[in-house]
Amino acid sequence: MLGVFTFPALMPEFIEIWQLSNTEAGWIAGILLGGYAISVPVLVSLTDRIDARLIYLSGATLTATALFGFAYFASGFWGALLLRTLAGVGLAATYMPGLRILADRYSGGKPARAIAFYTASFSLGTAISFYFSGEVNTILGWVNVHKIAGFSALASAFLVLCLMNKTVPQKPDSKTRLLDFRPIIRNREAMGYILAYGVHSWELFAMRSWLVAFLVYCLSVHDLGEIQLIPTTVATLTACVAAIASIGGNEIADRYDRRRVVMVFLFSAGILALFIGFLAALPYWIIVFFVILYAGLIQLDSAALTAGTLLAAEKGRRGSTLGLHALIGFGGGAIGPLIVGMVLDISGGGITTISWGLAFASMGFVAFLGPIALWKLRGHSKSQAN
Repeated sequence: MLGVFTFPALMPEFIEIWQLSNTEAGWIAGILLGGYAISVPVLVSLTDRIDARLIYLSGATLTATALFGFAYFASGFWGALLLRTLAGVGLAATYMPGLRILADRYSGGKPARAIAFYTASFSLGTAISFYFSGEVNTILGWVNVHKIAGFSALASAFLVLCLMNKTVPQKPDSKTRLLDFRPIIRNREAMGYILAYGVHSWELFAMRSWLVAFLVYCLSVHDLGEIQLIPTTVATLTACVAAIASIGGNEIADRYDRRRVVMVFLFSAGILALFIGFLAALPYWIIVFFVILYAGLIQLDSAALTAGTLLAAEKGRRGSTLGLHALIGFGGGAIGPLIVGMVLDISGGGITTISWGLAFASMGFVAFLGPIALWKLRGHSKSQAN
């Protein structure tokens, strides 16, 4: 995860040195999730047929290749776009296959809790990626940021190779074809969580991709001298809070009605998004408080949604169900940053509070679609039995 958010963390610098528009920056920020979305259905569905560990090792190696390529060859929009796409494919071969590695080997109680801790590691990885990118860039520059992140991806492959035992996944029935999502689409309970996850990811990755740029704008409207909490540090704090919120949100969903709890989480985050961008002129510490609160509200439903999908999946179709979950989820995550960039360009280029207010409001309106999907597709809840 160390290299996943290097571009969003350093977006203001790349916009300046490569003379990017906000839309182009949004493309680069979102294309990693686009590469993820187009490849994850195949990669995760394959975990129903081969050991997910093999897919993970390939993904970590591809991630390292993309990061080294960014360090040595990226010099503008098109090169960055291609290499971030490859990094997205690498992420697709590690994140959900990693969850499958866990699911196939976990034998304890409370499987939803184990899933929550795993998905929270994504937010912790985000936190480390933001902090690492900001601090190392200050000392060594963005090229070395990507080199070090490339070596860390190789280290993750080494750890999985050495510490994860081999296993044989439960085979799907003979009638199940690779990438045949029709049985999953008929599973109303799973589809409700999957569509809501798409909405969640749209909002989450739009916020994470543009958070540093938004905070840089907030600082530009104040003359504060030396700032203790620089934007990348704030982004790190939001990701740490998000990891805790993800675990806590799943615990609440486990105790009460999962669907209803998630609907409340989605609606709460959407409400705050409608207003937060318009508050940019307020004192910086107030903005920091609200973005941390917003990050926590967004992440409350993350693990609960993924656990809901996995628990609602039919036996023998875990991999393909997670594949569709990731396809729709990270497809939304790819579109979100791009739409925000387009809203910023259309509304004034992100140099006014109104422009940022409209950008965040676009995230909020999308968030309201999640509760609708969960309500319309409600069915027998397997997650309640767990």
